[in-house]
Amino acid sequence: MYLRPCPICIAIALITSLPLSANGEVRGERPNVIFVMVDDMGYGDVGVYGQKHIRTPNVDSMARQGVRYTNVYSGSPVCAPARSVLMTGRHTGRTTVRGNGSSVRGPNGVKCSGGGGGFRVPLNDEDVTVAEVLRQAGYTTGITGKWGLGEPDTAGLPNRQGFDEWLGLLNQRRAHSYYPKYIWQNEQRRPLQGNSGTIKNFATEKHFVHDLFTEFALDFVRRHAAGNKPFFLYLPYTVPHSHFQIPELEPYAEQAEWPRQAQVYASMLTRVDRDMGRLLELLRELKIDERTLVFFCSDNGAADRYDGLFDSSGPLRGRKRDLYEGGIRVAMIARWPGTIAADTVSDDPWYFADVLPTLAELAGADPPEKIDGVSVAASLLGQPQPELQTRAMYWEFHERGFGQAARRGNWKAVRTRHEKPLELYDLAEDVGEKRNVAADHPEQVAWFERYFRDARTASPNWPSPLDDVR
Repeated sequence: MYLRPCPICIAIALITSLPLSANGEVRGERPNVIFVMVDDMGYGDVGVYGQKHIRTPNVDSMARQGVRYTNVYSGSPVCAPARSVLMTGRHTGRTTVRGNGSSVRGPNGVKCSGGGGGFRVPLNDEDVTVAEVLRQAGYTTGITGKWGLGEPDTAGLPNRQGFDEWLGLLNQRRAHSYYPKYIWQNEQRRPLQGNSGTIKNFATEKHFVHDLFTEFALDFVRRHAAGNKPFFLYLPYTVPHSHFQIPELEPYAEQAEWPRQAQVYASMLTRVDRDMGRLLELLRELKIDERTLVFFCSDNGAADRYDGLFDSSGPLRGRKRDLYEGGIRVAMIARWPGTIAADTVSDDPWYFADVLPTLAELAGADPPEKIDGVSVAASLLGQPQPELQTRAMYWEFHERGFGQAARRGNWKAVRTRHEKPLELYDLAEDVGEKRNVAADHPEQVAWFERYFRDARTASPNWPSPLDDVR
């Protein structure tokens, strides 16, 4: 259980942690926060990141109104651990959920529902999420979309991890369907009458679940815009993850030369873009635009590169499930009119573990102890933050054998399997990770070897070959 700081401590934190505006002036009002995260979108799938075929005018406009980051990373190359890192501020060597499923039933493992085999691992009671931190700082908290961090009746449910309101899908495998038979509203199942749950012709289905998430988000903002408390809305959309189901093909029906999957994929992203436009317009309509910080990103890299068409990974090597850049580097846009300078691009490197301490600082709250992330509030507000170039970021991956990766400065180390040699890349010169320079830099290799051994802690749910030699 996360303990509420004393009132005096909160007052001091609010005084000393008020964010600076782009011109260096202190703002006295804590921001509302909306964190939008789509599912399996590639680094190169947005217009401002180089996309030529998928139309994303609202997200592109959002980037021109705020800051676009070029060196931001997910917490993992797959869904559930990326979300665990985001929520807890701990990287995949120390966060509770380190994979989509575990082959080992640890002390809190739950037999998988929705197919896939193995065991789901929920967040624990002692885990402290960003929602808990913000709620204890006086925020109203809501989530809609895909959770992936707790099965029914476990400690990992959103309402038991700091969220006041929740509508969506608990299990990432069940989230593969856009026409499910039910979703969860708080801790109750909400049947979706007219959805069969087994799609043969989804044109006959009634409820496209993405649209329900959007309507919840818009309603949440309307209901809490005029309140005396700021709000935090976490919006982890399920598009454009497969299965590829959508009510209409948006503007891509005429692209007859495209594969059907590509048509639907592009339509999903354009539908997200349309809804981002609706959300940003609502903030302006409610006159809370200048006191609302909005993020837009993906949970990991592209599931399919669509090489020769969308080139979804852009110049990056790999895709989802890879520890190379294409699996973990993500588009990240932040917009806060009047505070974040418009039309800026930043190459500051940071990752999902940094979200919790960043939002805690902006809210005037203390983050929990022993997290791996650092606040990047200064970077968001256009201030120099050189320590981001010197600290290390860490990832591990438990599918396909045990793999590890880390970045420090422009150096990136990857070991795809435990028994393989460490690979080293200079991202300043080789963003596509084409030239392994490990043989030329033994001192860097030695540093990363030590870091790989020391960065993680053992977990009964996620055994590693390193556990045998510690």
